[in-house]
Amino acid sequence: MAQPRTIDLNADLGEEVTDDAALLRVVTSANVACGYHAGTAAIMRQVCEAAVQYGVGVGAQVSYADRPNFGRVAVEVAYEILREQVAHQVGVLTEIARAAGTEVRYLKPHGALYHRVLDDEEQAAAVLDGSGRLPVLGMPGHLLDQAYAAGRPVLLEGFPDRGYGEDGRLLARDEPGAVLHDSAEIAARAVDLAASVHSVCVHGDSPGAVDHARACRATLERAGFELGGLWAP
Repeated sequence: MAQPRTIDLNADLGEEVTDDAALLRVVTSANVACGYHAGTAAIMRQVCEAAVQYGVGVGAQVSYADRPNFGRVAVEVAYEILREQVAHQVGVLTEIARAAGTEVRYLKPHGALYHRVLDDEEQAAAVLDGSGRLPVLGMPGHLLDQAYAAGRPVLLEGFPDRGYGEDGRLLARDEPGAVLHDSAEIAARAVDLAASVHSVCVHGDSPGAVDHARACRATLERAGFELGGLWAP
């Protein structure tokens, strides 16, 4: 009998817009907002402590310094500045995570920065150079290419609650079909994506995030996947 494949289920947490405690009972990895687009030190601490309680891996969700736009607007920022901003975010979360009894296991950019580093070599380099040797979670593009070339662990993710264009990229949020809301549909897409990625992501800022995550987990398990984080020390 074939052994079950392990798949990670991640979500954005600490953004002050969802039920973090409920999500942490479902997901296996938590992309923790590091204060630049959302979150505070107190919220980071709460998420990290709960992640330890539920055995969830903690990742640094780094962003542009743009709370008014929730990090969803691309920013023209010099390499040196972005590198230091990323280093600061990772450093703050690392200190908080260690105090809670865990470590930051991986890096994942947020929002506009996530999409910018798919194509922008300089900003991709700044994100990598500011984040030490952390494994990198994302979609194919310059960030993962540079990380792989540098010998850093690289893991692919897919988004069952978002629509994709013909180019394999996520549709802009204002395009038809860009954001999905039906939990059953999202869960079915999670199974399809799990065949080609290491982790599936449920957006934590969605009103139905907890229901979507529960449906994804249950459907993945019924399909023979074993849910587990990919961030062993």
